[in-house]
Amino acid sequence: MDEKAKNSAPAAASLMEEVLYEVKKVVVGQDHFLERVLVALLARGHLLVEGVPGLAKTLTVSTLADVIHGSFKRIQFTPDLVPSDLIGTRIYNQKTGDFSTSLGPVFCNLLLADEINRAPAKVQSALLEVMQERQVTIAGETHKVPEPFVVMATQNPIETEGTYALPEAQVDRFMMKVLVGYPSEEEEFVIVSRVTGVAQAVARVATIDQLVQLQAKSRALYVDPSLIQFAVKVAKATRDPASVGLGDMPRFITFGASPRASINMIEAGRALAFLRGREYVLPEDVVDVVGDVLRHRIVLSYEALSEGISADTIVSQILQAVPAPEKPLEAHVRVAASG
Repeated sequence: MDEKAKNSAPAAASLMEEVLYEVKKVVVGQDHFLERVLVALLARGHLLVEGVPGLAKTLTVSTLADVIHGSFKRIQFTPDLVPSDLIGTRIYNQKTGDFSTSLGPVFCNLLLADEINRAPAKVQSALLEVMQERQVTIAGETHKVPEPFVVMATQNPIETEGTYALPEAQVDRFMMKVLVGYPSEEEEFVIVSRVTGVAQAVARVATIDQLVQLQAKSRALYVDPSLIQFAVKVAKATRDPASVGLGDMPRFITFGASPRASINMIEAGRALAFLRGREYVLPEDVVDVVGDVLRHRIVLSYEALSEGISADTIVSQILQAVPAPEKPLEAHVRVAASG
């Protein structure tokens, strides 16, 4: 295979398929969740995951870290957690009389923040800087986290006692929010068989350096201006539903999505197109990620909550009111991309 073939989108997608194949040796089902984890990795975004305990969220991320030969850390968020438990602190050495820096568990490639809403605001704000700036500040010194760096935070939808609501500024830092449901009866049978049987070993089919290269290639995919315009219209519709003919919807929305949502729709759609082996983005790539990108960014009013209207319902109506652009001709896209 020549160098050009190695660098092609289909070849890169093939490598990601190998990664997915190895992860699925251990994790059963959860195809949508696994796909979104890979999208977040390629797009350098963070993932907020909501699901009851026992659905292999931790297992998925730890297995993925093994497959790509990356570092993995898990932090159990509790009410007594302090920022230094997260980012690190300065330690005084009595023998030398000097201070040394002890770096916290955020210095890894894949960070699992388990039950993130159980930690107080000061801990959540400490995570804010590292998610956005990919660095932490300890005693005035700045320390960069390794690349790639992806935070996957989980929330338990069942228990609300003893939890702290995530501030909107932090929720907006997550590229996508994914809902993880129960497996089917057939999938659960396979899960029980695997867990109670001989443990499956996974192979390391990619390296961190390869993943960084794939991130750069994914970011180079061509995005037609009509798709950017579509993403902007969808995001604006969450702030001003009447502008797209949804005049009865404003009473259900307290706050809509920020411009970061438009950016994330394009970035996630581009990563999804890359996973699908294309060198350009199609409308269905962007449409497929709209729900995950907007779900956590729409703040519902009390009226919406009382009537049982969810953010997904609102997103579905917006997508009906804002049609996706027509699929561009492949030849035209390739000419525009090469130009």
